[in-house]
Amino acid sequence: MYDHCLLSEIDDLVPNLVALRRDLHSHPELGFQERRTAARVSEALVGLGLEVHTGIGGTGVVGLLKVGKSSRTVGLRADMDALPIQESTGLPYASQHPGVFHGCGHDGHVAMLLGAAQTLARRRDFDGTVHFIFQPAEEGLGGARAMIQDGLFERFPCDRVFGLHNWPGLPAGVVATRPGPIMAAADKFEIVLEGQGGHAALPHTASDVLGAAAQLILQLKTLVGRCVSPTATAVLSVTRVSGGHTHNVLPATVTLGGTVRSFDPEVQNRLEAALRRSAEGVALMTQTRAKVSYDRYYPATVNDASAAQGVIAALDGVCSTQVLDAPALTSEDFAFMLQVRPGAYVWLGQGSAAGQGGVPLHHPGYDFNDDVLRLGVAVHVALARHALKQVCVG
Repeated sequence: MYDHCLLSEIDDLVPNLVALRRDLHSHPELGFQERRTAARVSEALVGLGLEVHTGIGGTGVVGLLKVGKSSRTVGLRADMDALPIQESTGLPYASQHPGVFHGCGHDGHVAMLLGAAQTLARRRDFDGTVHFIFQPAEEGLGGARAMIQDGLFERFPCDRVFGLHNWPGLPAGVVATRPGPIMAAADKFEIVLEGQGGHAALPHTASDVLGAAAQLILQLKTLVGRCVSPTATAVLSVTRVSGGHTHNVLPATVTLGGTVRSFDPEVQNRLEAALRRSAEGVALMTQTRAKVSYDRYYPATVNDASAAQGVIAALDGVCSTQVLDAPALTSEDFAFMLQVRPGAYVWLGQGSAAGQGGVPLHHPGYDFNDDVLRLGVAVHVALARHALKQVCVG
């Protein structure tokens, strides 16, 4: 059973963690621009007496805490970046930067991991090394990949690495994970249809690129059903269309874009090939030209089975845990870390934050639920102590 005295110690940290979290919320920074956030993180880690390394993968920070003589190591990761969204919460600590907003709770993730660093540095009741990894640019820019390319795991070896994300769809106080895939691969596409523009009253003299785009969108919506096995899981969504400027001109170009989510590289291959064929076929039929850009920007997030089982064991007595029946079709660049080192990604139940009505992540009215900061610290501490074979002291 878990050391319940530790929870009381964490309670003492919560007011300062809430203040820190709200300060970060007020001063959000986009990916690879997290200079103020990184400075606050670095200052806090130095104050705890940790060995601190900055500028990893751009604005990433790693704090190193070694206790005892064991060669065992573990990595705990928090993402730091905000989203390009205009906040609508009306909170007293709302973003002071127009169009930039912590709409995914990374402010809370940073606060929880700093709380864990403070707790572990004070107790020192483990044997090994903890690497506290504060990562930039999770929101679509691949900050995890940048840190890895900058030598993250060569400089800071990790036997296992864990990432935690708040999850509004789970009750507060519940932690969930699963062996194998937990988040989807994320691909994005853009298709530009080009033709001959002209007068809207003389359609026979121009190309109907808008009509071609409409046909293509309808075709794309059939690809998962036509190309993917019913036992597999995939989503293809067209999310934007742009073309034309006025009522009496047929445009020469139309651009459409969207995303594809899946878990199997073979499914990715089939859907990308089918999308390209569809674009080429519609272009041929409508006497237009199609230019396709397709980017597989995040792989699937796949948990090591043993590490996922270890999460459940580590949290026995800490909180309620769930093993998820199915993965989510959202994506995470922690996937890059799990391609290099064994580990697990876990969800921390956010519940319905007071006054927020349970809004989802990436919503302009979202706010991290400060009531789960205490549990988030405890989860990080439990994972580290379990990985490093908690020792008895005192």
